[in-house]
Amino acid sequence: MSKLPLEHRFLDLSDYGRAPARVIANAFKNTAITPIHVTMMFIVAGAVAIACILLEQFWLAAFFLIVKSILDAADGELARVKQTPSYTGRYFDSVSDILLNFCFLYSISYTTQGSLLWVAIAFMAMQLQGTLYNYYYVILRNKVDGDTTSRVFEDKPPVALTGEKQSTVDRWFWTYTFCYVAFDKAIYWLDRNAEQAHCYPKWFMTLVSAFGLGFQLLIISVMLCLGLAEHVVAFLIGYSALIFVFIGIRQYLNRATDAQQYH
Repeated sequence: MSKLPLEHRFLDLSDYGRAPARVIANAFKNTAITPIHVTMMFIVAGAVAIACILLEQFWLAAFFLIVKSILDAADGELARVKQTPSYTGRYFDSVSDILLNFCFLYSISYTTQGSLLWVAIAFMAMQLQGTLYNYYYVILRNKVDGDTTSRVFEDKPPVALTGEKQSTVDRWFWTYTFCYVAFDKAIYWLDRNAEQAHCYPKWFMTLVSAFGLGFQLLIISVMLCLGLAEHVVAFLIGYSALIFVFIGIRQYLNRATDAQQYH
């Protein structure tokens, strides 16, 4: 099931794992396996990828990074198939992602004898990229009556959904906020009028989806397989220049749309 109505769906470059994720979700539909269990599976896949990187088994590492991406899509897909959305699951997924992202970069840097400072910068760059994509994507979903489990502004704990405890949602919300608030505020500061924008064309969302976590991990996987592990950190830092390009395009599109409506 898509997070967007049919007429608003776009080619999501980071969502290449959706088809196998649906197969996994349908396989688990009538079992006791929950979306939380699938999230735990992608944590295991990520941990195996990290071990492979440290052992310099880069092809295997790439394989498990892709498996991790597929399972990352499968937990949400299973929640939709079973009709059991939960804020607990969403926050657990996001917190797991950010911790694994740092570990991926650190393990690559450790293996290639890189600098921890540059790892920290690349990690922040990677998170800002993903935050911009999620920012636009969540705004779009809320505008067109798509999936609303994610909110544009995570300023207070949401009301627990059926099957989850409010206390658990609260704890995971504050953990999520601690991990992501700086990145959310930075992107909002850079493009604070995005929520009022009228225009999010499909081609634009496809471009921005190059910042999605799935596509980021695909890039890292390809670079590992090509023997470019020592360049991953530098690439992710340079890749962040597109943040300003995408924001500029978004603002231009909105101004053009406003001008057409005015005339």
